[in-house]
Amino acid sequence: MDYSKAIFNIRQQLENYLVENKLKSLVIGLSGGIDSSLCTVLAAPVCRKLGIKLIGRSLTIETNKPDEIHRGRIIGENFCDDFAEIDLTQAYFELKNSIEESDIADENEREKKIRLGNIKVRIRMIYLYNLAQKYKGMVLSTDNYTELLLGFWTLHGDVGDYGMIQPLWKTEVYEMSEFLIENELETTAQKNALKRSVDAVPTDGLGITNSDLDQIQASSYYEVDTILKEFFVDEKHKNHPVIKRHLASEFKRKNPYNLSRKQIFE
Repeated sequence: MDYSKAIFNIRQQLENYLVENKLKSLVIGLSGGIDSSLCTVLAAPVCRKLGIKLIGRSLTIETNKPDEIHRGRIIGENFCDDFAEIDLTQAYFELKNSIEESDIADENEREKKIRLGNIKVRIRMIYLYNLAQKYKGMVLSTDNYTELLLGFWTLHGDVGDYGMIQPLWKTEVYEMSEFLIENELETTAQKNALKRSVDAVPTDGLGITNSDLDQIQASSYYEVDTILKEFFVDEKHKNHPVIKRHLASEFKRKNPYNLSRKQIFE
């Protein structure tokens, strides 16, 4: 994989989009994970070249761990023009308490964590989009191709306006990050900031499980990507939790589902 060319193309496309749409800022939520960290590193030179702000926010809500917060902080401090940490825990509890009804009898603890976790993601979305409108910009998406295929995102939550790494497999996200550390980043602080995200255990930041991989019973994202690629060739691994999750999350990739005129009128 020619990551030098890929990085150049990603940045050139972003620059063209910003200019064509007369955008004045980029906004990104910094979770401390590898995806938001890579997107920030990719976007920073483009923003400097165009003279627009790269605005980063670490939006914590109760379940975010200290190491996640620290990783988001050092990426924001090293690559963003405007960075701040905002604790949205109170806003979350106020909204949760105002809309929460009596307990659902058949709802298990994991289902409840996912449901409440989605509220957290959508609160962050409101904050980031408000910021983008205020500064005449757009919100960067931090999703990758593997996450798309597994449904590892919240509908109407952490999607964003512009996906720089949406076509990249998760393994390519890691490899591109390593390439930047070895071949582009100049200061020790910048290298260490991105390296911390590369080395971190991938989590959803919602407290549902200790690792994303726990949810799909895989040892690494290299295994996950291999299973998905082989399934698309000859439907191998069709009983593996990775593939079961891929198939079960198809509805998310088709959202919103709109009836066709044929379905209505014929």
